[in-house]
Amino acid sequence: MSFWAIVPVKPLRRGKSRLSGVLTEDERTHLNRNLLVHTLDVLHQVPGLAHVLVVSRDPQALTLAREHGARTLREDGSPHLNLALARATAVATTYNARGVLILPADLPNLAAGDVTAMLEAGQDPPVVVLAPDSRNEGTNALLVNPAGLMEFDFGEGSFERHKALAEATGAQVKVCELASLALDIDMPEDLAYLNGQASNWLTGEEEPRPKAPEEIVK
Repeated sequence: MSFWAIVPVKPLRRGKSRLSGVLTEDERTHLNRNLLVHTLDVLHQVPGLAHVLVVSRDPQALTLAREHGARTLREDGSPHLNLALARATAVATTYNARGVLILPADLPNLAAGDVTAMLEAGQDPPVVVLAPDSRNEGTNALLVNPAGLMEFDFGEGSFERHKALAEATGAQVKVCELASLALDIDMPEDLAYLNGQASNWLTGEEEPRPKAPEEIVK
């Protein structure tokens, strides 16, 4: 049994629409791409994760994920984040996942040590570990052990909803307030989290790293 990280990704050219007033479409695309690569690179540094599964409807995002060593799951039907995450969790459990860590791909300061702290807090099931965003409104990381213990309810104000859903299962509920997990890029003011390196995030495309592609089809 093992932990899987599940990373949901919106289409690279359409994500971060709330930044359209300050960034061009190309800049937003580069930002989404670079944030995804950063997320995957960090997750691959965490020994406690057996696999990383990227779920998206965007072929470019899925290809990029496989180039960076992740497994992928194509999202079908009408866009619905929580249904996509439920499907990804079901897939992970068929591969004997012990628990799942849901992590968005928009945390520029994500650190392997904080991901490890989430995993360590979630070792003894049944347990749910939540990391809120900097506003204590959204859920920036959610670990569920065992996988499938609770439903997902991501969206505006999801932190309190996830906390209530977790408590209703009777599981231990732990809140991890970790700096690198709290800072996401969602609103124009969040661009300050790029630590003065915005040009590095908003431009360029690095060379892909060839790795054996693996797309899970269920």
